[in-house]
Amino acid sequence: MRHGLSAFLNGESDIAVVGDADGGDRALDMLELLDSVGKRPHVVLMDLEMQPLDGIESTRAIRRRYDDVEIVVLTSFGETERVRAALEAGASGYLLKDTDVDRIAAAVRAARHGDMQLDAALGRRLVSSLELPHEDTELTAREADVLRLLGEGYANKSIARELGISERTTRTHVSRILAKLGLTSRTQAALWIARHGAGAPPPRPPAAS
Repeated sequence: MRHGLSAFLNGESDIAVVGDADGGDRALDMLELLDSVGKRPHVVLMDLEMQPLDGIESTRAIRRRYDDVEIVVLTSFGETERVRAALEAGASGYLLKDTDVDRIAAAVRAARHGDMQLDAALGRRLVSSLELPHEDTELTAREADVLRLLGEGYANKSIARELGISERTTRTHVSRILAKLGLTSRTQAALWIARHGAGAPPPRPPAAS
């Protein structure tokens, strides 16, 4: 499957495969080599069931070493616990192996631009299972704007551009939102807005006359 998927993705005009590996430890070695020659990938497609280093630990290790490399999980396992673990480890997407190859390519493109792609059924189950805070949490109008964009899958850079603020300011807003909502990641914030809807944060105050 790995070789077939590589061949398909290489056939896409806007995607180039720079390498493939048959395990998490080999993937880390390959990333180090690619990075040393200036060919570090933008996106990694990651399996979960691997030995001795599984996909969750591999994802965590890659994100720790290369925080600009996005990871899309492609696996046969759809248990909520695995999905949550992968996202908390830093994955930017989670798809099952029976997903159409065109959608896999779309997930790679989305991850490259900082967007998150989840298998629809898995996403619904994850939202339903997540213990989320009450809706009466007080956010400022700007924090509400940032949260809405997080819910739409915007990366920090895109949020900054959309709102006309710096990335540093965006990161500060995201950190405060997570603290106020009692969440631990951008992924949980996106799921919070997915459950409660875009109208959950307090409305923007009226402009001064």
